[in-house]
Amino acid sequence: MKQCFAPSPTKGRPREFDLDEALTAALRVFWRNGYESASMAELTAEMGITKPSLYAAFGNKEALFHKALDLYEREKLAYTVAALEAPTARGVAEHFLLGALAIHMNTGDPKGCMGVISTVTCGAEAESIKADLTVRRASSEAALIARFERAQAEGELPEGLTPAALTRFLYAMLQGMSVQSSSGASCVELRQLVDTTMMVWPTR
Repeated sequence: MKQCFAPSPTKGRPREFDLDEALTAALRVFWRNGYESASMAELTAEMGITKPSLYAAFGNKEALFHKALDLYEREKLAYTVAALEAPTARGVAEHFLLGALAIHMNTGDPKGCMGVISTVTCGAEAESIKADLTVRRASSEAALIARFERAQAEGELPEGLTPAALTRFLYAMLQGMSVQSSSGASCVELRQLVDTTMMVWPTR
């Protein structure tokens, strides 16, 4: 259910706005620019609210980013949870890659991965943001390693290939797709990357 926030007025009538819509707008700004390059002026303009209203509803810029990142994971990265349920390790990888491809090719969204963009652009003054992104990524990687460990126990993986190494390989491909998407790669070019990855995917 959508929520509406009506801040206490300082002058005139209070300004009402939809919290969900405002957060979605903030997500677009952070996704497009990264954390540090997203200015308060651009955030409030895109969200359609004043700076005092932003602070009253979401806290400071850092708190707003964490909420936007939660929304990004919940709505844009839902495919990663479903991917882990694929019956084979190869199926898991294919589901991950095709899910990422769909996100990159959605013309209504900014290009690239929000986590990658924000991590790369974070300086020393945004260490808490980088730390949060690192923890989230570590959690996702741990889930993927556990899934590949199951695949290893079921005899799917070649001897000598560790689940951790396979996870790093898959994440390297996902990050590469993000970088190429941000650089203007076409749907055809990104699909070729997915297809090539699946052609060289290690199987026993």
